[in-house]
Amino acid sequence: MPKFNERLKSLRNDSGLSQKAFADELNISKSSINMYERGEREPSLEVLEAIADYFNVDMDFLLGKSDVKNKLMLSFLSGQNNNASKGIKIPVLGYVRAGVPIEAVEEILDYEEITESMARTGDFFALSIKGDSMEPKISEGDVVIVRKQEKVENGELAVVLVNGHDATVKKFYMNESGVTLISTNPAFEPFTFTKQEVVELPIRVIGKVVELRAKF
Repeated sequence: MPKFNERLKSLRNDSGLSQKAFADELNISKSSINMYERGEREPSLEVLEAIADYFNVDMDFLLGKSDVKNKLMLSFLSGQNNNASKGIKIPVLGYVRAGVPIEAVEEILDYEEITESMARTGDFFALSIKGDSMEPKISEGDVVIVRKQEKVENGELAVVLVNGHDATVKKFYMNESGVTLISTNPAFEPFTFTKQEVVELPIRVIGKVVELRAKF
């Protein structure tokens, strides 16, 4: 099971925060975050509580004593399911827009179930696909299961917000020049954005596609 320093680094990276940015959020020094993540120093209880509150995780999860990220949330989600053995229900959303928290989106089209073991690895939502830019594998009306995170590896399928519009599902690539979003349908040209456009528009990853639920 991961140790505290590994948990901290993973949570920070998944949130897309640099050590400096995260240190500023906690009002502590960057060197302290660096030493925590390298396992060279243990934070005070006050700092541990601040980290757990910031990432909305249980202290046991943060310290590497449990794989349950948030027992209260897991219990709440389980309570929405009449038969917990079938898994955890997550909402299928019709859209995701900038400035609107996923939890506040009212256009819930349906619910999908994920396993409890998957639910323990992060926060999830499902998104109904619009259009045919991801054909032939993903068609309009299909549903993708998405883990909320702000960073993905090159070539992974990501849910991306562009200029505050509805989220789009594309293959994500980042390099020194900027970001490229690629459709799997060859009829659609790639979208390329400079580093300046990534900041100014902005271009923001909000999740990684981890599963496809094809609808027939």
